[in-house]
Amino acid sequence: MKTLITLLILCSMITGRSQIIEKETLPYAEIPEAPEYYTAGAVVARMVDGLGFRYYWASEGLTDAELDYAPGNEGRTIRQTLEHLYGLSEVILNSAKKQATDRTEKLPELPFEEQRKATLENLRSASTLFVGALDLGAHSVIFKRANGESEFPFWNNINGPIEDAVWHAGQVVVLRRSAGNPINPKVNVFLGKLND
Repeated sequence: MKTLITLLILCSMITGRSQIIEKETLPYAEIPEAPEYYTAGAVVARMVDGLGFRYYWASEGLTDAELDYAPGNEGRTIRQTLEHLYGLSEVILNSAKKQATDRTEKLPELPFEEQRKATLENLRSASTLFVGALDLGAHSVIFKRANGESEFPFWNNINGPIEDAVWHAGQVVVLRRSAGNPINPKVNVFLGKLND
């Protein structure tokens, strides 16, 4: 019996430690240091970092029951909203890479934790690329569709995918509060970290 209890304790410690390690490896638990100089690319990178921080905490600690929560007015569930955010992160990253977003292919259906990690990594990669951008005009938003490509100026990335993603991260915050699991009250979006 002692051996079984010891084994159970050890397993829970390992599981808990692996979850801590996973959380430590995900970007945006805090907003990274600001760039030294104000450039157009650095400002956009900081906008993406702010989005990453909001997304991290909006999606942190959600359960399956909460992911399936919907407001009851034919609106999206939290899971569907997070799937949309994943798609928006792909558009933002593709713009940073100067690549088209291929709308002829569906995004892969990933388990929530994998999708969350992919979204955060997309945002971090986009921020890294944007911070050094000398000409944001070269970072168009391009959609590839079955009937051809459509291209939009970088301005549309700001008022489109970037701000849309901020909007939806806020929706997740409201929905999870309604579902009974509000975000960590120590989240400070102004400072980009948790309050002490």
